[in-house]
Amino acid sequence: MLRTHTCGELNKKDKDKAVELCGWVHSRRDHGGLIFIDLRDRYGLTQLTFDPKISETALMEADKLRHEWVIKIKGKVALRPDDMINKKLKTGEVEIECEAIEILSKSKTPPFELSEEKSEEANEALRLKYRFVDLRRPKLQAMLKAKDEFFQYIRKYFTKLDFIEVQTPILANSSPEGARDFLVPSRLYPGKFYALPQAPQQFKQLLMVGGLDKYFQIAPCFRDEDPRMDRHYGEFYQLDMEMSFVSQEDIWEIMEPLWQEVTKKFSDKKIVALEKDGSFKKIPWREAMNKYGTDKPDLRFAMEITPITDLVKGCGFKVFADMAGETGCVVHALKVEGGGAKFSRKEIDEITEVAKAKGAKGLAYIVVKEKGELQSPIVKFLGDELCKVIVKSLEAKTGDIIFFGADNWKTVCLSLGAVRNECAARLGLKDKKKAAWCWIVDFPMYDYSEIEDGRIDFGHNPFSMPQGGMEALETKELLEILAYQFDLVLNGFEVSSGAIRNHKPEIMYKAFKIAGYTREEVDQKFGAMIRAFEYGAPPHGGNAPGIDRILMVLNDWDSIRDIYAFPKDGKGKDLMTDSPAEVNERQLKELNIKVKKD
Repeated sequence: MLRTHTCGELNKKDKDKAVELCGWVHSRRDHGGLIFIDLRDRYGLTQLTFDPKISETALMEADKLRHEWVIKIKGKVALRPDDMINKKLKTGEVEIECEAIEILSKSKTPPFELSEEKSEEANEALRLKYRFVDLRRPKLQAMLKAKDEFFQYIRKYFTKLDFIEVQTPILANSSPEGARDFLVPSRLYPGKFYALPQAPQQFKQLLMVGGLDKYFQIAPCFRDEDPRMDRHYGEFYQLDMEMSFVSQEDIWEIMEPLWQEVTKKFSDKKIVALEKDGSFKKIPWREAMNKYGTDKPDLRFAMEITPITDLVKGCGFKVFADMAGETGCVVHALKVEGGGAKFSRKEIDEITEVAKAKGAKGLAYIVVKEKGELQSPIVKFLGDELCKVIVKSLEAKTGDIIFFGADNWKTVCLSLGAVRNECAARLGLKDKKKAAWCWIVDFPMYDYSEIEDGRIDFGHNPFSMPQGGMEALETKELLEILAYQFDLVLNGFEVSSGAIRNHKPEIMYKAFKIAGYTREEVDQKFGAMIRAFEYGAPPHGGNAPGIDRILMVLNDWDSIRDIYAFPKDGKGKDLMTDSPAEVNERQLKELNIKVKKD
């Protein structure tokens, strides 16, 4: 070893100890004959003192040093004078009186300063291009260390419960799992492609058929999806777990203690919104949409949406009356406590734009003023009596504001859900000291396709078992069929998806037929799984939490990108390695690929 100690471990107990340290020059101060260097490694900072009384040669070498040069020093631990102690540092009581120095590596001037304050000001693109420099920041190193500890804790948890960790293939087949695949051309089989797995979905189910009744892994997943603050482009990691002979409740009983434990260990948040028995709330999907306008509700605050369709039927406000009388359309209301007193007209207009972004044509409102006075352009159309009934039914008080949505059910839910979220942010209701976990259950098996009008598609995971099995698929209205499908939500973020799986070939064929897939297409895409199910498949289920996202939410980190050592930027590009990049003609020829250039 080149060093005897690290830069973060020395203290006054080490007085007079001979040490050798290695690290980066964090800062340099010349005090007229004395030079002070703050030496940095991932464990912390240590102050070095170069004094001509100790070593003239070492002082002369120290005079050459610049930021981010890599050095090795030999010296003796000394106590700092009382008035020079730095209480912010673990090593703030000591300094090293340097006797010798060796320059191990020189550095160009860094593209940005590495102090936390200054580096945050640097353009993200610049920081990502020089990620190997950016990684030297204590903040990023602490994030990566927390992620390592988080992953280790999860592994130990499942190992104690007798789960077996299994690595599933990276080169797999393409399957419709909700996002675009990354395709890998095959050299040995011209014209054919592997796909990087969006998730180990088929493989974990095959493991259940293989008799491994408790499986887990921290699995890399690959999806060609647009990035956002809680979704890294291209690749991410999920905790993949599956069990045989279980119900939904069995899975929840395994997972909930883990998330309660990691909340306490890896954050300073208090868990709220629990059931009386201490378990997470289980909210049916339709109820979540009606009450919160989303299937990933933030339960750190109440603010529920209320259906008022029956109240406004036949009223004098044509917009409400028409919607209340039209099949499939509804009128809902959202009371925001204190919003009437705090929101300016400009802010109400901004909140209206939030609703419009979710498909609403507008956003009616009533402000409750002093002495029961109601302020709103729609009061004269609704009439005083009906307005008072609405205000009373919502228990609105002076200073509150009521927002209204009138349209088809889904548009009303989504628009008022977005308004609820926006108002909570503006009113400071998203308490960073709280963690509100909940399960969203009873997802619809099918929904209308977002791509093709009128076409029925899977509403969620296509491998979920429909509630009621084959009978439900054959007898119920398609949009009324529910799946044994559930999501885990934390503070308004979907952090996991799970299900009891479809393990019967005839039910799988039927479920996919309804979504427009022929038997041949099912055999082509899921042939291995169909064959496996014909050889004695146990009932099974599991879930796949996005552990990168959970760690981000628990710590209120601004972007999921910082959790990765070498992330892509907001457009999916690796600025450090300049990837994706063109490849040469020889490589393309080997893969029987021609690039079409416009």
